[in-house]
This record gives sequence, C-alpha cells and structure tokens, in this order.
Amino acid sequence: MAGNKIPRLPPSGIKVIVVGAGFAGLSAAIECDRKGHSVTLLEKVDDIEEITRIGDIISFDPNGSKAFERWPGVVEQMEAIARQTKWLDLYHHEGKFVTRQSFAHESAWGRRINGHRGQLHNIIYRHAVARGIDIRVSQRVEDYFETDDPPQSGVVLSTGERLAADVVIAAEGVRSRGRKIVLGFDENPKSSGYAVYRAWFPADRIINNPVVKHLVENGDTHQGFIGPDIHFLASSIKNGTEVNWVFTHIDDGNIEESWQFPGKPEEALTYLGGWCDVVHELVKATPPGRLIDHKLVYRDPLPTFISPKARIALIGDAAHPFLPTSIQGASQSIEDGVVLATCLELAGRANIPLALRAYEKIRYGRVHRAQAMGPKTRERWHKADWNKVWKNPEMIHLVREPWLLNFDAERDAYEKFDTAAADLESPKAKL
Repeated sequence: MAGNKIPRLPPSGIKVIVVGAGFAGLSAAIECDRKGHSVTLLEKVDDIEEITRIGDIISFDPNGSKAFERWPGVVEQMEAIARQTKWLDLYHHEGKFVTRQSFAHESAWGRRINGHRGQLHNIIYRHAVARGIDIRVSQRVEDYFETDDPPQSGVVLSTGERLAADVVIAAEGVRSRGRKIVLGFDENPKSSGYAVYRAWFPADRIINNPVVKHLVENGDTHQGFIGPDIHFLASSIKNGTEVNWVFTHIDDGNIEESWQFPGKPEEALTYLGGWCDVVHELVKATPPGRLIDHKLVYRDPLPTFISPKARIALIGDAAHPFLPTSIQGASQSIEDGVVLATCLELAGRANIPLALRAYEKIRYGRVHRAQAMGPKTRERWHKADWNKVWKNPEMIHLVREPWLLNFDAERDAYEKFDTAAADLESPKAKL
C-alpha cells in the first residue's frame, strides 16, 4: 500500500524524532504520522529485518490492540499468525489439573493478540515503511538535548551529528540515554531478582513424544504450571505447528554483567526438580540456539516521564518497565504512543511543552497502576497456599479488569486533554 493512500490528518507542522524501532518506537512513529506530524525514526541496528527473525511470544490485550485496528490491514495480518485460544489451563507443578480460565467474554472489549514477537514486529515495521516514515538504521544515539532559543530538542549521534526537532520521543528501552536528561543523572537498571527462560521452536520436535504431543496435535493450546518461586507457561500456535514456553526463575546475577544470553536446556532443568514430565519434556525438546535466559529489570517508578523543558518524552520500557506477569508491558507502550501523538495534535506546534505535560498527566496514574499488577500476580502464583487453592481454584486466575482492558487510549486522550491542559495552565499548577 503506497504511503500517500493511507489515511492521515493534514500536516501539523510538528517535527518528531523517535529513538528506537521496537514496538514502542514504531507504534509512536505510526501514531504521530496518523496525526499529521513529520517523523524521523532512528534505530541503532543495521538491519531491522534481523529483529523480526528472533524472539518468543508477546501479548497485546484489547487496550493495546485498539491502535492496530486503526492501521489499515495490520490487525488482520496479526490475527492470522496469533494463537487461537480463548482460555488458559492451569496445573499444579507436579502435573495435576487445577482450573481453566476463560477469556471468551473479553472479545466484547477487543482483540487479544498473542504471537511471535519478531513476526508481529515485522508486520508493524512493514506498515511503517508503507506509510513512508523516514526510518534510519545504524543510528546510535549518544545524547539528548533541548534548548529555549530556538525552542527545540534533539539528539547527538555517535558520529557527532546533531539532529533537531520540535519533540523527541525516547523509546529505546530500559537503558535509554534519554532517561538522564529526564532525571538529571545516570541511573543504572537493577536486577528484579528474577530472570526468564524463553524458547520457541517447531512442533515437529514434540509431535511424536507421547508425554507432550497433546499440546500440538489438535491445534493451539495454552497451559500454565505453578510451583514454588516458578511459573511455567507453554503454548502452541499456528494451528499447533509451533511451540513456545517460558518460565520465571529466581536470579541473583548482576544486571551489569549480562542483559540476556543463550540458555542451555540442561541448566533450565536444574530449576525444575520435582516438576511434572510435561515440563521436563518440553525443555529437553528445545533445539540448540532456541533458548534465551533473559534477566528481568527493575526500576523504581519515575517521578516524571518528561524532560525539564518538556520537549523530550520517555515511553514504553524507557519510562516504565513491566514484569511479564502484568501481561501489559507491550500494550501500555502502545498506549503511550497513541496518547503522546494525540496530545501533540491537540496542543499544536506552538504548545509542545503543554502537549508533553498533558501526555504525562493523562498516562502517569494509569500506567503505574497497571505496572503494579505484575508483582502481585507473580506472588499470588509463586507463594500460592495450595490448601486454599484446591478449595477455590479461581484464586490463581489472572486478574483481568475492565478498567485496564476495556479501554481506548485515543478516545480517552481526546476526552481528557482539555481538562488536563486547563489544570496544567492554572495559576496553582504554575506555582
């Protein structure tokens, strides 16, 4: 689809630099383009296509997928490769079935999209290319800046080149260099005390294994196994032709030593003593090079998402890293881009600082409320009182609340912007 045939608002005159072409950055770039802003997207890797060939499962809940429905053709392509289940079967770690949690009622709220992160990323990336967005690879950002005269913000590349715009969106993850200008100091990520093994491989590795073939021989499945300090999730996808599994484990490693590294099935198995055969056989079936051990990063909630002059904004993991048990990190990053692009549209080029402050005001409470769900779910599973669970299995169901999932970030931003702007412009707010 040619870029000039994709619907977008008239040009706003606002120039935006987005740093990072992950889900957060790509989505912010697309949303800004939809709103008529001029976008330059910078990515440090040499080949974005390489990103699309790696990864495991990623989940977008109805609140996140709302944006995809507004990008012509995107959500249909995503659903074609997404897991086709509307439930999660939960088991005790020794193998006894506990409960099935249905998500069928959530279809009234929107689409749940669970699929290979690289393949879903590729769909979004291809849409950004089709829109004609200026995407520049091999662009390593070393620093951020903002000035009053002229009123602008920008980045400094590793080559020494300086690029300026009206607003910069920092979307390059937990180690974003944009955090320094927002916080006023360097802050290193800390280990959360947990790491995650992640694997994805073809189903032919298990189709003839009598212990685990039931996971793939009748289409897509989704199962979870819960034990002390570990939860193990496994699913099949694409009509049972591909398999993925992940499990969270305690990790005492220094986050500065390694971010993520290849995992070995024999090492993963050392955490799973006493666990059922299904789990063991899945781990042992994992082929070489298909297992990653990924440290989960923790950061204290930031006091702000925006820079002192309010011309640089953090989004996604750069602003608020989520634990996987929240099942909201990806969706919240999409919401960030939607709201920021909308606030820029409504404020206009003459009021960039107001737009960024309104973005923060609209997002701050919601995103931290969502962020807090991750540790709560992990503790409910890892510290489960099984005497109580057997009597009330729904105790271990995922918390799926309408305030979080039945939500349209764009509509909400349109509804709240005027009030947020008026509050920010009030004499009391300026004191």
